[in-house]
Amino acid sequence: MWVSSAYHLGVSDQLLVRGAREHNLRNVSIDLPRDSLVVFTGLSGSGKSSLAFDTIFAEGQRRYVESLSSYARQFLGQMDKPDVDFIEGLSPAVSIDQKSTNRNPRSTVGTITEVHDYLRLLFSRAGTQYCPVCGERVTAQTPQQIVDRLREMPEGTRFQVLAPVVRGRKGEYSELFRDLQSQGFARARVDGEVVPLSEPPTLEKKLKHDIEVVVDRLVVRENVRQRLTDSVETALRLADGLVLVELVDLDADDPARERRYSEKRACPNDHPLALEEIEPRTFSFNAPYGACPECSGIGSRLEVDPELIVPDEELSLAEGAVAPWAAQSEYFLRQLRALAEQLDFSVDAPWRALPKRAKDAVLHGNDYEVRVRYRNRWGRERAYTSGFEGAVSFVRRKHAETESEWSRERYEGYMREVACPVCKGARLKPEVLSVRIGDLSIAQLSDLSIADAKAFLDSLVLGQRESAIAGQVLKEIHARLGFLLDVGLSYLTLSRGAATLSGGEAQRIRLATQIGSGLVGVLYVLDEPSIGLHQRDNRRLIDTLTRLRDLGNTLIVVEHDEDTIRAADWVVDIGPGAGEHGGKVVHSGHLEGLLAAEESVTGAYLSGRRQIVTPTKRRKVDKSRQITVVGAKENNLRNVTVSFPLGTLVAVTGVSGSGKSTLVNSILYQVLANQLNRARSVPGRHTRVTGIDDLDKVVHVDQSPIGRTPRSNPATYTGVWDHVRKLFAETTESKVRGYGPGRFSFNVKGGRCEACKGDGTLKIEMNFLPDVYVPCEVCEGARYNRETLEVHFKGKTVAEVLQMPIEEAAEFFGAVPGITRHLRTLADVGLGYVRLGQPAPTLSGGEAQRVKLASELQKRSSGRTVYVLDEPTTGLHFEDIRKLLAVLQGLVDKGNTVVVIEHNLDVIKSADWVVDMGPEGGSGGGTVVATGTPEQVARVAGSYTGQFLAEALQDRRVPAGV
Repeated sequence: MWVSSAYHLGVSDQLLVRGAREHNLRNVSIDLPRDSLVVFTGLSGSGKSSLAFDTIFAEGQRRYVESLSSYARQFLGQMDKPDVDFIEGLSPAVSIDQKSTNRNPRSTVGTITEVHDYLRLLFSRAGTQYCPVCGERVTAQTPQQIVDRLREMPEGTRFQVLAPVVRGRKGEYSELFRDLQSQGFARARVDGEVVPLSEPPTLEKKLKHDIEVVVDRLVVRENVRQRLTDSVETALRLADGLVLVELVDLDADDPARERRYSEKRACPNDHPLALEEIEPRTFSFNAPYGACPECSGIGSRLEVDPELIVPDEELSLAEGAVAPWAAQSEYFLRQLRALAEQLDFSVDAPWRALPKRAKDAVLHGNDYEVRVRYRNRWGRERAYTSGFEGAVSFVRRKHAETESEWSRERYEGYMREVACPVCKGARLKPEVLSVRIGDLSIAQLSDLSIADAKAFLDSLVLGQRESAIAGQVLKEIHARLGFLLDVGLSYLTLSRGAATLSGGEAQRIRLATQIGSGLVGVLYVLDEPSIGLHQRDNRRLIDTLTRLRDLGNTLIVVEHDEDTIRAADWVVDIGPGAGEHGGKVVHSGHLEGLLAAEESVTGAYLSGRRQIVTPTKRRKVDKSRQITVVGAKENNLRNVTVSFPLGTLVAVTGVSGSGKSTLVNSILYQVLANQLNRARSVPGRHTRVTGIDDLDKVVHVDQSPIGRTPRSNPATYTGVWDHVRKLFAETTESKVRGYGPGRFSFNVKGGRCEACKGDGTLKIEMNFLPDVYVPCEVCEGARYNRETLEVHFKGKTVAEVLQMPIEEAAEFFGAVPGITRHLRTLADVGLGYVRLGQPAPTLSGGEAQRVKLASELQKRSSGRTVYVLDEPTTGLHFEDIRKLLAVLQGLVDKGNTVVVIEHNLDVIKSADWVVDMGPEGGSGGGTVVATGTPEQVARVAGSYTGQFLAEALQDRRVPAGV
């Protein structure tokens, strides 16, 4: 093992890596400066992530885990050592990538960044409570006022006075029970049940409990005032200003049975208040004290949508107009015929022509009893009487009852998420929302964009007492909101669900959170933080990275963005090619050396030796052939009308949050999918979409995973694996043994390893940690049993073929056109370095998107297809972008239309037509700033995209040596 002299001297100004061989790395040894911004760049698949994440970060994590106690390590498991000889000068490592997005529906931007926690503290200490019934300000009550209100009850009313001494707290409370008994109290209500304190219950320590002491039992009489006053004062003293009065003659489920009074708060109009305390937990939608009881703090729920039940009104009931019943047996059609006979309508008439009473009965009918006729197996007519269940009730019931994940997803296809009818999406109880600061509730403040929320808090005027209490809290909130603004997220709202964030947005939120933590001496490893960011915001992101560096941290950033590379203190170019052609350090040093490096493809593009050239001619736009979205009003779109010329490459641009995705994904694609692909989706709000008649199909190529388990991979997704299995089945050895194509499938019994069921890995559940996959000990990750692996094609087993990079596999199967065509398409979109059997969970969003694109490219094109792509350049090097553009231009040359949402200037300048949204993000966006050719948009003064596009159209690059 190699150990440097610097190690013995204790020098720590460098991070030294020796002999890194993880994945395609070729025995890499490299010295990196610490406390610096280091950028790793190179072609996609060259080995950047293998060095940054799988070697340096993985070793940092492993050493951290090994420093823990053996007790802690048993929960974390044994982490494999990366294939590296030695790493020296390694700091505690933090990874900020794009795959660790929180999908929990309870997580929001506010909770992830801890801003919501500080807002809860702010509202609990400086908020003003108002009555949710009359809107009057809630004021304090004296014991005498409470007594007077109780004496106003009708004479003879029986009630008991209770002191809530424990409210939703964990513990056994045996000492409390003894103390209360010693004070002379005889009974207490524990978790809703009255028990004698002489025989208190044994409470579960880890569960939350409510304990209310029974102070007195009284009846409203003329002479009860003094005793009632003593009891109320005793209860207030015991329960810190709270008293609970139970009217024992009312029913247990009557909401008027219990009344809560507070020495601190009361409505001046005597409306009862359900909010007994104002604590930080009161404002949490993840705790029962504040969460809306209807939606349990989620803010929404799934409702069956009649439009999805009947997606095509031109169909009749007999033709399957009711989608959930269309593919079922004759049972439902017989039910519908019986209903039609009873209500006198025809099952052969189009749905749109049916009377309203008939539609309501089919969708919602539950009170109908119908006479169903049918013929038995001998052709004799029979009949029976049955109740009729409407389609909406049927879907709702089946969704609630099914235990099958597949069935649940099927029924959810007829449902859509709607705001909770009680809290209207605010997630909290009405009484919690009645606490306000500066006329805003905590939910209203969270619904503001981050920029508007900061402006509101900046202008907030508090009294002297509130200022003294809230000063430090406001300081923390201001700092966190400032960090979010610095990473280009001004358009997000604090209430935005974490599951709706893109990978780039989630990564920048985590980056802002790390800056807020103020840690020093940490090694941060980041994966393309500029993804999804407009050039205007890129400078602020780079400033954020340098600020994190200046705190005393080391940053390793895997990045293709030119501005970030130029801003780096140190640049490492991995290559020169991808896959087996990469894995070497082409350059490690300052930018000037990279620009002059002859072998570096990155240096060639940065210095101008290579370029993605602006097209000299653009396709003509035919105004008579275009799709037009009229009156788009979803999210922040301001009633905009946008046209997309057919037969062209259209780039939709604009700053983050300007409305690009809403316009293209939520409206344009959804409408086209419903009309052309018979999809059942609910488009965003708009007036109409015209120009669809010239099209026959729409394809959406997004960045969602191609599968969520290791069984899914590029070979199975694109269908090339079917051809490979047939090829192996045709070998002489297979024919002798009687093996068919199924023998070479890892998804069915026969040829697969049964120990791991063909996964090659075994899943180990880690309880509170993410599941861990470890190689199968029987097949050693090969997926197949020993007999199957004895069959060879050109000297390779089926398991070895799965491990081949796509480019190598294309050469290996060069004489088999059916396989080569698939593989060449994958290589054309920049995936030549990906292994055929690479598990889907290990693919980035950009790689998954390009696998889908390749799968679509293999299908025969009619020339009337619209392709919709969302940031296809994600994770791509300049050279890969050039290849991708050639593929997209090829699609358009066949007559198709390609619509891309994109920030990359090389793609935008290569488009035939640009739609620029903005001018800002969030509430400041939602309008069309400019449309036209790239040259026309570049001349629009108010377009941020135009400003940067004007420079890109000049194809300027810094020459070598500058």
